[in-house]
Amino acid sequence: VQLQASGGGLVQAGGSLRLSCAASGRTFSRYSMGWFRQAPGKERESVAGIRWSGGVTYYADSVKGRFTISRDNAKRTVYLQMNGLGSEDTAVYYCAATMGSSWYPADMEYWGKGTLVTVSS
Repeated sequence: VQLQASGGGLVQAGGSLRLSCAASGRTFSRYSMGWFRQAPGKERESVAGIRWSGGVTYYADSVKGRFTISRDNAKRTVYLQMNGLGSEDTAVYYCAATMGSSWYPADMEYWGKGTLVTVSS
């Protein structure tokens, strides 16, 4: 599975962005997909995850109620809708895939290149 994230950019605090992660490979629908982020000087952290069926989702406490993850298996794409952005959300965002059940970055099997999100205050 090859992944390509896009949709990052510069946004003012309180604004919104939607990230997309396009996947190649016929087995995309079998993978659970996650979004992760890494801010300067910090470790990569889990942000949100969605099971292959789309039925179970995970959110980090810091983004609950503001971010929404979704997927379209027919388009082989997973999305991250981010609302109410704050400066603490500034980071490089990555998408990743796993056939496992963990959302820890170390347990993800495939990674895409990141997309930078910068929130100005």
